[in-house]
Amino acid sequence: MKSPVQTALVFGATSAIATAYCRILAGRGAVLHLVGRDGDALQSLADDLGVRGAKGVSVAVADLCETGQHEQLVAQGWQQLDGPDLVLLAHGTLGTQAENETDWELQRSLIQTNLISHLSLLSLLANRFEQQGNGCLAAISSVSGDRGRASNYIYGATKAGLSCYLQGLQQRLAHAGIRVVDLRPGPVDTPMTAGLQKGILWSTPERVARAMDNGLEYRSGTLYLPFYWRPIMAVIRILPGSLLRRLGI
Repeated sequence: MKSPVQTALVFGATSAIATAYCRILAGRGAVLHLVGRDGDALQSLADDLGVRGAKGVSVAVADLCETGQHEQLVAQGWQQLDGPDLVLLAHGTLGTQAENETDWELQRSLIQTNLISHLSLLSLLANRFEQQGNGCLAAISSVSGDRGRASNYIYGATKAGLSCYLQGLQQRLAHAGIRVVDLRPGPVDTPMTAGLQKGILWSTPERVARAMDNGLEYRSGTLYLPFYWRPIMAVIRILPGSLLRRLGI
């Protein structure tokens, strides 16, 4: 049976997927605390969520790559919501494989954004939830982390590291009744992927958000978004490397 999310702390709230999901929560009258880098975009989203029915929306402007701010940001979120039902980590960046291959500073920035900043937050959040004794901790990784492939292995490596950390947290926090969810979307048509050619398997932020909503209320573990990526990635994980090289994927 579903237990509706009433309070949510969302990091990277102005990302396309997070925005779509926050709109679902707002329609149910949830209270939200939004964290992101762009203050104007955050306030615009907060106003939009209020119109859609959110009972309360607060915001905090921060660069999440600055890990020294994380403890304060987490404490502020807990205070604003009196302990959230859900915390969602939705920030990240994609970059391009070709540029990252030849520029270590770009690789380092990608790792800092997609992995280090997440692990810093998750460490703090896990301790908070363990003390609280209930709730759901979720982060958006990617199907790209399921298998290293020439087309996106640098981005995929950051997501694989995040997924491994989430799996460990699932085991650690199960005794405390905390659900930890590894959200693994396939390619999604967002501003971050605007320059990429789209195909039949691409999804929209709204579809991914609906699938998230169906799973985050009761699931723990790994949630592929949409569902059809689970069997697809099961096949890709077992394909011989020689075949992957020939396919160029």
